Amino acid sequence: MSAFDYGVEAGLFSYKGPKSHQDSLCYKRFARSANAIRFAMENASSDMLRSCSLEVGDTRYVGAEIRNLSDNAANSAE
Repeated sequence: MSAFDYGVEAGLFSYKGPKSHQDSLCYKRFARSANAIRFAMENASSDMLRSCSLEVGDTRYVGAEIRNLSDNAANSAE
């Protein structure tokens, strides 16, 4: 498995839930996947993170996989 590139573009899909007054599905595009991961970790509750999907190129990361990418980035920065 190759190393994850935190500098490439990424799209983040998140589901706000059925009680949201706004559109339930939200999409944001980020110039760097590191920014998308940081956004997800800072703005999504644990329950909401499970429904988040990060798309980097042709690869999709969901829920716990996004948390793992965040943890790996933090560990490599130490």
